[in-house]
Amino acid sequence: MTPPPGWYRDPSAPHRERWWDGTAWTEHRRTPEPAGFGPAPVPYQEPEAGTGTGGRAKAVAVTTAAAVLVAAIVTGVLVLGEDDDGSPRTQTPPVTATAGDPAPVSDPPSPAPTASEPAADDPSVVEDQLNGITFPLLDGWVRPRYVAEDDVMMTTDGTYDCPADGSVCRHGLVISRTVTANAESSPKALARQDIEDAADDAYDVDLIGNKPFGGIESHEEVASGPVAVAGRAGYYVRWRVKTAKGPGGYVQSMVFPSTVGTESPILVRYVFDAGEDGPPPAGMDTITKGIRPIGDADTGGGVGSGLGPAG
Repeated sequence: MTPPPGWYRDPSAPHRERWWDGTAWTEHRRTPEPAGFGPAPVPYQEPEAGTGTGGRAKAVAVTTAAAVLVAAIVTGVLVLGEDDDGSPRTQTPPVTATAGDPAPVSDPPSPAPTASEPAADDPSVVEDQLNGITFPLLDGWVRPRYVAEDDVMMTTDGTYDCPADGSVCRHGLVISRTVTANAESSPKALARQDIEDAADDAYDVDLIGNKPFGGIESHEEVASGPVAVAGRAGYYVRWRVKTAKGPGGYVQSMVFPSTVGTESPILVRYVFDAGEDGPPPAGMDTITKGIRPIGDADTGGGVGSGLGPAG
């Protein structure tokens, strides 16, 4: 039996009343009148014989009791137990409700998951677990494949024949390592110490003694200065390198304190080929701004951030 239209206890807020239009709950709600106000409830009485009112009175009494029971059942189903933090746990009313039950109030939709924290298997980031940071994986870049160095975080997609010694080269590399066995701790000093080695390793002599670009002919410092990386004050130096063969390239050494462990300095090297096939140097700044501590997607940085001197 469907309860008639009227004010009933709100299943989603038992301290209030909600209008039932005979088929569904409406958005009209009210606070019940306090005791002593409004018409007093009329108790049910057994009609006298022959009056002809017994059937209607019984129907009203049964309908009212059914409505109260329905509201109590829905309220009980909506609030069951508590979550771990002590707050009520809401559940959807069971699908076994009879056709005469009022339509239950649906739970509000769950909020969509946010992207404030990149997952370990997030395809848009590369994780450096040793140093506790993640790098954004830009378009055209991939995780390292068939790369001998274990500290390479990402490379440009694909390879090409090196201009000189015939080995295989890549247009871009990003390398991350911890600075050890060095008494110096200033990011500025460490970055300036490393930039020459970074250029030699990338464009002069490779790991097996070959010169894939015929050696370095000259270099020019094109940028340097303080930089904020993952919320830490660091320093970077960028060179433009000219090689005997090929278009040469850009190398950058960037050093900043780690956010984990002993806060040992982290060295990040960028190697970008010059020329139309190489990635634009501005990509170095984009990657730097996207470096985050693992588990913290809101801490950023980048060239020009307002942190103090990096030493």
